[in-house]
Amino acid sequence: MLHDTMLRFVRMADSFFDFATRFGFSLNSTTYVGTNAVNKTGSEKIRICWIIPTLDQGGAEKQLCLLAHGIDREVFEPLVITLTRSGPRLEELQAANCPVVHIDKRGKFDFGALGRLVQIITKFKPHIVHTWIFAANSYGRLAAIRAKVPVVFGGERCVDPWKKTYHHWIDRYLTKRTTGIITNSSAISDFYVAHGHDRSKFHVIHNGIPAREPSPLTRLEAAKKMGLDPSRRWIGAIGRLWQQKNYKDMIWAAEMLRVRYDSTTFVIIGEGPERQRLEHYCDQVRAAQQVKFLGHRQDANQLLPHFDLFWNASLYEGQSNSILEAMQAGVPVIASNIAGTRDLIQHEKTGLLFPVGDVGELMKTSARLLDDPKLRLSLLEAAKKSIETNFSVENMVTKHEELYKSALQR
Repeated sequence: MLHDTMLRFVRMADSFFDFATRFGFSLNSTTYVGTNAVNKTGSEKIRICWIIPTLDQGGAEKQLCLLAHGIDREVFEPLVITLTRSGPRLEELQAANCPVVHIDKRGKFDFGALGRLVQIITKFKPHIVHTWIFAANSYGRLAAIRAKVPVVFGGERCVDPWKKTYHHWIDRYLTKRTTGIITNSSAISDFYVAHGHDRSKFHVIHNGIPAREPSPLTRLEAAKKMGLDPSRRWIGAIGRLWQQKNYKDMIWAAEMLRVRYDSTTFVIIGEGPERQRLEHYCDQVRAAQQVKFLGHRQDANQLLPHFDLFWNASLYEGQSNSILEAMQAGVPVIASNIAGTRDLIQHEKTGLLFPVGDVGELMKTSARLLDDPKLRLSLLEAAKKSIETNFSVENMVTKHEELYKSALQR
């Protein structure tokens, strides 16, 4: 039945496009017309259209902005389309001189938004469309196929256990009709292959992280900015406050550590829909005095190096930007042993892993690191070297450029 429902949606979308074309129906979209620009050798630039749901402070959005900054403008002419709304990352794209168009999609099935998307793609005439995350993968690939774009890539950035049967059906239907899927982790490829996808369609390009400048803050200055006691040991976590990140387990582990040491503070940087519930939970377990919610911080990158440990207890991930940043900053990382994170952390070499949901093991592993400065130093030095070697922005951008070019030559 789900298959039939989605097939009807696809057919209804096609009928809508046919009606709009035949009767000259205007979709009143803001359009961006490709310039047919050429480079210094006189060759036409490769027009590429990136489609993403929003420009929020998420990992996929960050990687898109880094790609927009780094891609060779002598070869590529980019355009970003957001489906639902803009967001704080817009300024980064503007700084990269990358045009952005907003579709203003409303609801799950917005035929008007789909039509506007087809119009914009048709006007821009991209050689390549690359979509990011489920909503953009669905609307963007369908629109790109309709607009007869030569090369169409989907983008999967996370292992997504929340997806239901009909989500996977949409994914498979569109993947069969597009060039391939770009992902940041082999674990994500494995997840989708297990749900019926062709492994040959997947291309793994790891996240990139910019070279790090030394923090301008001393520990005392960082303590003042965060309202913390500089003599205590700070355990940090950075990310959106929602269930996937499993902050509740970390709060309980932090309280267990406080009982053992009475010298630790758990610092949470980030905002999200779970904040009120998590603050209430802190009150329930009497951890409110030793857990600090800092909200979203523009200076998070400057505060990060001053943490004594970094936690990530996610239930599922693709490739965590916050883990990458902590490893680069020289902060020992303890993370849940999940697909995706295992691509970043070699247990006992570049960090420590604990079983998902095992609060006791998180507490014991943290105590082990706090009591063993030699082990902390060994882990953080190996982690920094791993990031420098395997996760540079330059490497990420180059691999995208190579994939885009090779796809056009097939």
